[in-house]
Amino acid sequence: MVSRPQVLVVTGMSGAGRSTAAKVLEDLGYFVVDNLPPAMIGEIVRFNDLADVPRRLALVIDARGGFSLEHLSAEMDRLLRYGVSTAVLFLDADDDMLIRRYEENRRPHPMGRPTLGESLFAERELLAELRAEADFIIDTTDLNVHQLRERIEEDFRGGRPERPMRVSVSSFGFKHGAPRDTDLLLDVRFLPNPHWEEELRPLTGWDAPVREFVLDNEDTEVFLGKLEDMLSFLIPRFRSVGKSYVSIGVGCTGGRHRSVAIAEELGRWLESEGIEATVRHRDAEK
Repeated sequence: MVSRPQVLVVTGMSGAGRSTAAKVLEDLGYFVVDNLPPAMIGEIVRFNDLADVPRRLALVIDARGGFSLEHLSAEMDRLLRYGVSTAVLFLDADDDMLIRRYEENRRPHPMGRPTLGESLFAERELLAELRAEADFIIDTTDLNVHQLRERIEEDFRGGRPERPMRVSVSSFGFKHGAPRDTDLLLDVRFLPNPHWEEELRPLTGWDAPVREFVLDNEDTEVFLGKLEDMLSFLIPRFRSVGKSYVSIGVGCTGGRHRSVAIAEELGRWLESEGIEATVRHRDAEK
């Protein structure tokens, strides 16, 4: 008996990188179907059961396919009832970046409104509920094509996991802007700042002297204890409602010292709890 396929629905704002994501997933061994009407998801999965093609499917859905959240939800629920592993990847970017990309490529927007701004507004309204329910959200505003490829390869190289909880922890600097694709945002600027210590300033939170400076502090110890308690409460409840991916942003002023040290410590704790964790540092080299 053939195994049920794993289905990854790829959607999001037009111009946010769906085409790039589809190419990367195809390179990773997914059978990719582009511009698919949601009502046809079940037919594609049934065909994949009958045909000798890869078991992992990436179905790219956008406004061109006559998008209907009702149809998509119904098809996803039907697949889950039949034991098919599913997930939704939503690609996003801020409006200024989307407008810039459309102006550079000179392509019409699929929503077809009189202005590009009106088209973006209409598409955001159409996809708002789906974005809220997505398993994975990648904001590509600050990512080039190569960085987006690396991100997708990191998240999906091994195929869609059988719904274990995965946590992404990202450090950043508030002066460079807060990340847009974060479920939980933590501000650690209340901790003593190594930047004001001359010997620590050129180092980062990866370096032992900075790490010791940040972690060897009563407020840090209390904060981490409360954070661990909160995550111990939240993660099982996220799991219980079918959420399998949580992104946590840890921010300090510049994103080089406190946030890096705290993010690394949080990643170590998550791994010790048997939770798959990825730690990234957006601004540590700035």
